[in-house]
Amino acid sequence: MTTTPDGRSSLRGALGGALGGALRGSPTLVVGLALVTLHVLLALTAPWTTGHDPVVTDSGDVLSGPTAAHWLGTDQYGRDILSRVLHGGRYALAVTGLATTVAVAAGTVIGCFTAYADNWLDEVVMRVMDALLSIPTVLALLVVVTVLDPDLWVVVLAITVVYTPAVTRVVRGAARAVITQDYVTAARARGERAPSIVFREILPNVLDVVLVELAMRASWVVLLVATLSFLGFGANPPTPDWGLMVEENRTALTVVPLGTIAPVVALATLVVGLNLSADGLSKRLGVDRAQQGAAA
Repeated sequence: MTTTPDGRSSLRGALGGALGGALRGSPTLVVGLALVTLHVLLALTAPWTTGHDPVVTDSGDVLSGPTAAHWLGTDQYGRDILSRVLHGGRYALAVTGLATTVAVAAGTVIGCFTAYADNWLDEVVMRVMDALLSIPTVLALLVVVTVLDPDLWVVVLAITVVYTPAVTRVVRGAARAVITQDYVTAARARGERAPSIVFREILPNVLDVVLVELAMRASWVVLLVATLSFLGFGANPPTPDWGLMVEENRTALTVVPLGTIAPVVALATLVVGLNLSADGLSKRLGVDRAQQGAAA
């Protein structure tokens, strides 16, 4: 944490200090970030890696095993499995990045402001969040995507609605420990307005909790996105998506096993990378991840 002479933390300094301190001497975090970075690079280079369009079908070459032209074989529609796996990473990372960022940002702002308010507004907001938390996650997601068309932005909205309450509760708990500090009291005495106090005094000092939340929620969002697609409420065919690939190819598991195994391995390694990143961050920054998970 980077503080000014009067004890306050700058947001930029806090972010740099938190990430820099976490990366030093944390093999778990390094391995986790390496896995996530590998997935990002593979997703970004997918259009030039395989040379195959992930949605183009070939009725003359269906359910084939690995060949020089198709390294992981083809599915029941003659589509290149490797190309669909790599492009599926683009969809998973795009939805996960958008949904996690929006949910964590919204929960952070709401949590900081309600903690600072510490009045009837805090009570009302938290009771609403508790009510939302009582709804099973998958059920809430299915309700939202069923009412609306299950496209990318609807999935992002649904995940934001589901995870914002949990992030709010975690950040609010961390912020309540900050608002009693002298630098917050001094800011109030100077007559600073609530937004200034929240963003200049409180947020930089709960940034370690927010970073762990971001990594932890991302690992859950990846699984939720794949689950929605597997159940038929996420990506629409022929969109390359890992969950959708598993659903489409599971009946041909004994014929072309890589059609199912490849997306499962891709999903598992990304989730492991995100979980290792969250574990490494929590240990280096001194954040109790167990408490965060219990609050969710």
